Amino acid sequence: MSAFIVLGAQWGDEGKGKMTDYLAEDANVVVRFQGGNNAGHTVEVGDKQYKLHLIPSGILYNDKLNVIGNGVVLDPKALFEEIDYLKGVGVNVTPENLIISDRTQLIMPYHRVLDGIKEKCRGKKDIGTTGKGIGPCYTDKMERSGVRVSDLMHKEVFIEKLKENVEMKNDIITKVFNGEALSFDDICAEYLAYAEKMRAFVKDTSVIVYDNIKAGKKVLFEGAQGTLLDIDYGTYPYVTSSNTIAGGVCIGAGIGPTLINSAVGIAKAYTTRVGKGPFPTELFDETGDWIRENGHEYGVTTGRARRCGWLDLVILKTSARVSGLTSFAVTKIDTIAGLEKVKMCVGYKLDGKVIDYFPASLEDLARCEPVYEEFDGWDKGIENARTYNEIPENAKKYLKKIEEFTGTKISIVSVGPRRDQTINVTDI
Repeated sequence: MSAFIVLGAQWGDEGKGKMTDYLAEDANVVVRFQGGNNAGHTVEVGDKQYKLHLIPSGILYNDKLNVIGNGVVLDPKALFEEIDYLKGVGVNVTPENLIISDRTQLIMPYHRVLDGIKEKCRGKKDIGTTGKGIGPCYTDKMERSGVRVSDLMHKEVFIEKLKENVEMKNDIITKVFNGEALSFDDICAEYLAYAEKMRAFVKDTSVIVYDNIKAGKKVLFEGAQGTLLDIDYGTYPYVTSSNTIAGGVCIGAGIGPTLINSAVGIAKAYTTRVGKGPFPTELFDETGDWIRENGHEYGVTTGRARRCGWLDLVILKTSARVSGLTSFAVTKIDTIAGLEKVKMCVGYKLDGKVIDYFPASLEDLARCEPVYEEFDGWDKGIENARTYNEIPENAKKYLKKIEEFTGTKISIVSVGPRRDQTINVTDI
């Protein structure tokens, strides 16, 4: 196992930060391959809690190389704010333990402005973006008008591209949306200052990651968001702007699929999502509220309350299929401890038939009625378990059903937020 993927198997917020931090102990390199500072990964080490948005979770170890790959969209302002935050809590970030792909697209001030304006114009049909410019930056990338880190490293090239873009974006901001024009001079000065701060971090990361894999080093690819936020396989249009599934690694890190050995899907023992969009197993009762408060289900990046519902095995089976998952890591099984009965969705009833896959059409999904299986609950003592044998029998039955339905083994069970509350079941 020299190269493996850790990704979200639901709508994000599954505990990827903790799992990446845990698995990074045995890794040499940790790579972010998509998304941007719209991600929020929380890691608890002892009595300390760290909140990461852009920098890979391996940064909390002194001996790991952390990589921001070409599939990420990078806001330099957010990057250096996060570096300062980490330094403030005793985590040193240098070009020796963090490198950035020269092919990474830059989030510019006009991306953030356009993100906010467009979302506001959608009114009640808003998507629920974080407003950080992620979508508009990916739009420019696909439109082939984006500014890459490599451009920023060449002053004349950057200035020329910036002039073209600011002129074009100002036309859209002022003439289409009646907003205020942005200053080319202010943006240029700000980003040229970032260029000098960033220069030592910038490398051809595809080469470095490839060389590490070929040298037998362990490389962990860290996903952001989750499967059902994937631009192609998520609940479109209520999705993010990148490919969050395993296939996104190859494009976002510049690594061929034959170099990857395994893929671990992180899944909560229940389901949550933030913002708008369909949610077949959502709970609108006291149980849903109890899960939210007991699980502290509020966004790391936005602070928004997460919608909560029963575990949906149709989602997990879909995730296993589209990402070729080799195992699941199940988190927060301690959160639902204390409930007398727990349920999980084992199918959708659609037009009189039960299906076990996630429909593409939101209209079809709206007509799906979840089919539930009920289980006896388990007590709070599960948070003290340190081996699989110490997990309560009722919780084991619950976990076994996940394996049977998805056809995918469970390799890790998390019984709390700390590193030491993590149980290895099998190899990943």
